[in-house]
Amino acid sequence: MDVPETIKTTDDCAVRDVLDLVGDKWSVLIVVLLGRRLHRFTELHRAIEGISQRMLTLTLRALVRDGLVTRTPHATVPPRVDYELTELGRTLLVPLTALDAWANTHREEIRAARRQHDQTL
Repeated sequence: MDVPETIKTTDDCAVRDVLDLVGDKWSVLIVVLLGRRLHRFTELHRAIEGISQRMLTLTLRALVRDGLVTRTPHATVPPRVDYELTELGRTLLVPLTALDAWANTHREEIRAARRQHDQTL
């Protein structure tokens, strides 16, 4: 694996841009759920424990803005809005799947390291 000698800290850093995109508490969960199938707003809200309607709205807006999610409103009563991943959003599932596998593989090691560190404080 090629590790760069220096890490850019400027605004023109691709990795930082992506981490800004999905590095919050909710974006990855939403992308993974939408990777399974199209969801309505209320389905996403029910499926993600602890997320407020406002935070779900803000996160979805950001994902739509960045081209990862498509928002399709329907002129029905009551109003219905569907969300699904774009082709670009689908490409994000590959690294997220790898991250999920890594996290599950090393979860206990990380927890043990935290416990050991916290005991030395």
